[in-house]
Amino acid sequence: MFDLVHVWVIRQLTLGEFSSRRAVVSKAAFMAAKIAIFAYLLNIVGHLILVALGLLPYPLGAALVVATMLTPPVSFVVAMIAYSVVGLAVYDLGMSRQRFEMLSRTDMLSGLMNRRAFLDTFERTRGDVALILLDIDRFKSINDTLGHKAGDDVIVRVAQCLTDLLGEGATVARIGGEEFAVLLVGPRNDEALEVAKSICRSVEAMGFEVAGLPVSVTISGGVSAGVSELGFSELFSAADRALYLAKASGRNRIVHARELAETALDPSQRAEMQLEPVAQRKTA
Repeated sequence: MFDLVHVWVIRQLTLGEFSSRRAVVSKAAFMAAKIAIFAYLLNIVGHLILVALGLLPYPLGAALVVATMLTPPVSFVVAMIAYSVVGLAVYDLGMSRQRFEMLSRTDMLSGLMNRRAFLDTFERTRGDVALILLDIDRFKSINDTLGHKAGDDVIVRVAQCLTDLLGEGATVARIGGEEFAVLLVGPRNDEALEVAKSICRSVEAMGFEVAGLPVSVTISGGVSAGVSELGFSELFSAADRALYLAKASGRNRIVHARELAETALDPSQRAEMQLEPVAQRKTA
């Protein structure tokens, strides 16, 4: 019996999570009403016990009238205030947690997912996927000649271009300084390659000006495809090497990982392509 009462009390006191402040007030009113009814019943039971023991110093009828007029409204107001205060605190904490979680998963400059969020999304994905890695061409030169503000503006514009072009049909993230990643789920044969080429054309056609002067911005990309169960590292490595081949082949182009075996690069270039880390390619 005690355990049942204990569980019931805990259930009544548990506020849970709230979607809005209105939900807090509604929950507080509902809980306050139940507490008022419970307090009223306890008051009546207490008076009946006092009557049974001969200890009630005034008539039972008058006592019940007073109990009816005072106990429910007083207990309701007190409980309403208490639950509202606690509920609003819980709501504010929940909103703060959501904002913190969003900030921890968002690239603040571009507004896209960051690398952590992108990896989490990939880990939850199952089946056929395609990974597109994109890198802004000659980005270091843009920063050096036009300034870092211009470089930031280019990143923002490219991110907006990706968002507008891909919509909600793909997962898009900024995973490095000027490097972006796109995850497509269940792509058909050459769909990922065509999507990447479309991105390349859209970025090239994007008008960009600094101090009233037109600036050419292009992007290179590498594409790999497989099943997500193979793991992120394998797909990323293939797309990364394809991206480097796109850079080495003249930039402003897209290369699929399957072309790596068909490339006409000599052995020294192939070895360099396979071994050179992304961090050393940022001047490209």
